[in-house]
Amino acid sequence: MNSANILSIVTFVYGLAALLYSASWIFHKTNLGKLATWTTIIGLTGNTMGIIIRWIESYKLNIGHAPLSNMYESIIFFSWIIIVIFIFVEYKNNNNVFGAFVTPIAFLLMAYATLIPSAVSNKIQPLIPALKSNWLIAHVATCFVGYASFALAFCISLMFLIKNSKKNEQHRLLSNFPTSSVLDDLTHQMVIFGFLFLSIGIITGAVWANSAWGSYWSWDPKETWSLITWFIYATLLHTRSVHSWHGNRIAYLSIFGFVAVIFTYFGVNYLPGLHSYGQ
Repeated sequence: MNSANILSIVTFVYGLAALLYSASWIFHKTNLGKLATWTTIIGLTGNTMGIIIRWIESYKLNIGHAPLSNMYESIIFFSWIIIVIFIFVEYKNNNNVFGAFVTPIAFLLMAYATLIPSAVSNKIQPLIPALKSNWLIAHVATCFVGYASFALAFCISLMFLIKNSKKNEQHRLLSNFPTSSVLDDLTHQMVIFGFLFLSIGIITGAVWANSAWGSYWSWDPKETWSLITWFIYATLLHTRSVHSWHGNRIAYLSIFGFVAVIFTYFGVNYLPGLHSYGQ
């Protein structure tokens, strides 16, 4: 079985996990939540295997490189990182309701990559000259750890806004949500973690750009929107630490920031520029 087949199966495993988490949340079934967690772990194992096997497959084709070079590979890695961080958050908070919000994102990403061949090609291709660098793993991995952390912050912010809604305050669906203060603090922690890695990703990208193209910064669409995204999250951290913003305002900034992340990743990737690897 090749990596593409394994990753296609993982897509459905994540989809099943999303259904189980949602059912556990809606019907307050603890056993379903535990089953959802183990289903997610199985999916994560398959995701890991798929990435490793794809890496090996590239070497068998004599074009060996880390599977991080195109849209298909980056989506697979993005989903993997989201689930890794999510499993840690679920374990630390001993609450699986987060899964009802996080696993659907991983499922949708994987479905886009594996179930729509016309949109994303799963072929292993040689690296273009600019990507043949030891900076590839450092730059891409750190950026996606940042993106994944922001995805978690986005989901937690949605939970906060639902929890904090006055008309929904006493709804039974919210009884197994963490408290508003816990959700607010967790959003902040995820943003700090993501901001650190996004910053490292931008710095490594600049160093790599200088070695590849002779310039640290070219203001192409990807670089510009990465900087915009960085400033949005910098604003969130600044307003919280200096102006003591909490609650809804931080949640809305977190959601706005993740919209910028999605555009930086998907939208800009198809625009003309040095980072136009979408096709």
